[in-house]
Amino acid sequence: MTLDPKLLEILVCPIDKGELLYFPAEDTLYNPRLRRRYSVKQNIPIMLVDESQVVDEEEHVRLMTLSKSS
Repeated sequence: MTLDPKLLEILVCPIDKGELLYFPAEDTLYNPRLRRRYSVKQNIPIMLVDESQVVDEEEHVRLMTLSKSS
C-alpha cells in the first residue's frame, strides 16, 4: 500500500520544511539535503526528528540512484 498522493504533496521535512522523496517499496520518506530518512509504518509517516535516521554516504547514493530510476 502506498501513501495518498494528496498527503505526499503536503508532507515536508520537519527540520528544513523541504520536499521529501518517497520510496514506497522501502516504506521510507527521504530528505536528500539533510540525508535524513523517515519511516512509514502501517501507512503512517513517522515525522518525528528523534525517530528519523541519518544515512551514510553509501545509502544516500543508493537512494538517489533509486529516485532517478523511478
